[in-house]
Amino acid sequence: MNSLAIASADFNISFGTAGAVQDMPAFAIEAERPADKAAREALLDRAMGPGRKRKSSEALRRGRLPAEGLALVARSADGAVLGTVRLWNVTLGAGGRPALLLGPLAVEPSVKSAGIGSALMRQAIAEARDLGHGAILLVGDEPYYGRFGFSAERTGELAMPGPYERHRLLALELTQGALDGACGTITASGRRKRNERTRAA
Repeated sequence: MNSLAIASADFNISFGTAGAVQDMPAFAIEAERPADKAAREALLDRAMGPGRKRKSSEALRRGRLPAEGLALVARSADGAVLGTVRLWNVTLGAGGRPALLLGPLAVEPSVKSAGIGSALMRQAIAEARDLGHGAILLVGDEPYYGRFGFSAERTGELAMPGPYERHRLLALELTQGALDGACGTITASGRRKRNERTRAA
C-alpha cells in the first residue's frame, strides 16, 4: 500500500488538509511498523480492557505473525498510533481451505467518532482483496460490521476453537463462492513468530 495515502472516508481528512472538521484528528492509514508494538499494545489495553487476551480469537493469533502486508495502523500527523487492525491466516475445517481472520480492530477511545475504525476496515478489506485472498472472517457485532458486507450467512457450519457467540461469527467473501461448502473448526495457519520456532527446535 502507499504509505500515508488513505484518509478517513467518512470525513475526508488527510494530512495537511485545510479546514478539517473541528476536533477531528488528521490521520492516515499505513502499514504497521515494528516500532509501533508498544503503542499498539497500550492502545488495545485502553480500548478493549484486560480481558482481550482471553477471547477465542486470540488463540488463533497467539504465537503467530499477521498475514503478510495486512497489519495496518491509523497514524496522526504527529506520528501517534490512533487505531490498529490486523488480519491473520487461518484454515477452515479439515479441508484446509484458506481464509483470513480480522482482529482486533481498535481505535483510541478519545477519537472513536472520527471515522478511524471505518477507514481501517475499508483499507484492510481492499488490501486483502488486492493480495488475492478469498474471504475474511471475524467475531463481532453484525450491526456494525454489516456496513462493510460482513454477515453470518456463510458461517453456520464453521466454529471457533473455544467459547464464542455463534451469531457473532461473520464473514465476507472477497471472491464469489470462496466459502461454498466451508465447514469445521477454524485453525491458525499463519507464520509463527521467530521465538516460537526457536523454542520448538
